Amino acid sequence: MIEPPWRRGFAGLRVVADVHGEAEAFAHAVEGARAAGLFVLQLGDLTDYGPDSPGVLRRMFALMDERRGLFLLGNHDHKLRRALLGVPVRVAADGLGATLEQLARAPDGAALRARAVEEIARAPAWLRDGDRFFVHAAFHDAMLLRPPPPDAGARKPEGIVTRALFGQVTGRLRPDGYPERVHGWVDRIPAGLTVYCGHDRRSADGRPYEQVGALGGRAVFLDLGAGKGGHLAWVDLPAA
Repeated sequence: MIEPPWRRGFAGLRVVADVHGEAEAFAHAVEGARAAGLFVLQLGDLTDYGPDSPGVLRRMFALMDERRGLFLLGNHDHKLRRALLGVPVRVAADGLGATLEQLARAPDGAALRARAVEEIARAPAWLRDGDRFFVHAAFHDAMLLRPPPPDAGARKPEGIVTRALFGQVTGRLRPDGYPERVHGWVDRIPAGLTVYCGHDRRSADGRPYEQVGALGGRAVFLDLGAGKGGHLAWVDLPAA
């Protein structure tokens, strides 16, 4: 597995959920983490829906250059890279379409597009740090047996990478046209392990949603709808 970069020199880490173009909220999360000496681990889905996806990318890349943060591979990140390379993808006007328009207007748009193609290609699909596990969408116990493919962001998702990016789905569509998701994967989390994920907005009270599975493992769903009418969430964890 990839060695967690927050093991040395940081008081802990700030785990930030899906940002979806909310640059101002992300800036608050980043500056608070800096003041507290925390590494920033963003769980994927940096862009789409919100008002300033270029600003989010700009700040994320600056964190990476300073070795103070990284992002996991999310389904929206993967789709953005394909679109930037000219691969035909479904473009929702308020989602990827908005991001592409914002990048086209940004004075540094060309540089951000090139950097996004590069960084998304090598973004890790999951990370483990002792009894803590981080993934964008959903866990599978096979993830404990092998590291993510180093080029997961540069190729078609297959196998457990699909689970990491899209979660567990039934194959049916909801009335809004999006895949129907289920959460049986939580029952596969071993006792003592906590999975932190985004992707799926499950909270009904504006706070991260927690679920304990059949084996005693725990999932913490951090997506609270940033860019989609909700707000950005994060959780601070001590150094292991």
